[in-house]
Amino acid sequence: MKRASEAMNVMTVDGFSARIEYDPEIDMFRGEILGLTGGADFYGKTPKELRAKFKKSLAVFLEVCKEKGIEPRRSYSGKFNLRIPPELHERLAIAAQAEGKSINTLAQEALAQRIAD
Repeated sequence: MKRASEAMNVMTVDGFSARIEYDPEIDMFRGEILGLTGGADFYGKTPKELRAKFKKSLAVFLEVCKEKGIEPRRSYSGKFNLRIPPELHERLAIAAQAEGKSINTLAQEALAQRIAD
């Protein structure tokens, strides 16, 4: 379960997620659609307006991608490097060995648990 300090301001529409932030200078919420091959943002004063603007911005982005023959979603290889302190590396290795798992499996489980809804 996420603590209040870890709560993310994320809105999801049609399988796409956007990070939502409040901009006090313009007294509006700003959304940025995540995981795209390009940038797409939107603004709204209320959650209802924000969701409508999200849908419109996403539709425009997807249409432009279609016209240009571009894949809208960024692709990921499934690999990334992670730098951690040697002491943590040792503790992870020992914990993984104790459970009969690889460090990779242990890390996958921890990461999956961290982002679970």
